[in-house]
Amino acid sequence: MMHDLRTEGLHLGYDGHAVVHGVDLVVPDGEVTVVVGANASGKSTLLRGLARLLKPLDGTVLLDGEDLHRAPSRKVAQVLGLLPQEPVAPDGIAVGDLVGRGRYPHQGWFRRWSPQDDVVVHRAMERTSTLDLAERPVAELSGGQRQRVWIAMALAQDPDVLLLDEPTTFLDLAHQVDVLDLLSELNREHGTTVVMVLHELNLAARYADHLVVMAEGRVVTTGPPAQVLTEEIVASAFGLSAQVVPDPVYGSPMVVPVGRLPVPDGAVPPPGPVV
Repeated sequence: MMHDLRTEGLHLGYDGHAVVHGVDLVVPDGEVTVVVGANASGKSTLLRGLARLLKPLDGTVLLDGEDLHRAPSRKVAQVLGLLPQEPVAPDGIAVGDLVGRGRYPHQGWFRRWSPQDDVVVHRAMERTSTLDLAERPVAELSGGQRQRVWIAMALAQDPDVLLLDEPTTFLDLAHQVDVLDLLSELNREHGTTVVMVLHELNLAARYADHLVVMAEGRVVTTGPPAQVLTEEIVASAFGLSAQVVPDPVYGSPMVVPVGRLPVPDGAVPPPGPVV
């Protein structure tokens, strides 16, 4: 189902102190949007505003033309799924029970647990390779295992829009790619709109249809990675001198930092920036 998620003049902050300033943003429906920026740029705060975890200081978040922060909670939860940066599981809960809680927004006075719920939960755990963990307490898992379980819970919610804050936290590179492949597959096969915050620029550029670059609480630029991830943007938003070259496998922009070390003798200069 198509949804219109956007912000208008959005200001967000904590204890009255603004962190995000006047953001006007349209989330492309049915695409993968990745929000990137340096530390303290406001990207996670923006995601919290989109997820209704943080009330605006000013401006609005609109879902299908309705003020998100005034909409009924159950209605919002049936559309928006969320994986926060540091989720906390109830004490003693097993993996299968935690993933099953993703179905809560679909329950009600006249809608109890059904065989279809079992199917959805099983599929979510299968996709995240967590079926073999179903009986284990969440507290006993490694950081990477816990992250996959939380993603399974978010998938079990079966949302039309999935918001994720650093979904690759605690994962080694192989599992990072597995998770991002999973989210990309979910988008392609089911049309799920995915919005996530990532730190790793090259993975962001590889998986995003739409990049949002933030700096100092404001959106610097948005658009396809090949258009917005330039050497000038990397320098201004991240304070990083870098070459932007084509990824040798996917052709997406790849950021190669230019550090303090001298360039080795005989090194081949990289090709020009992606345009």
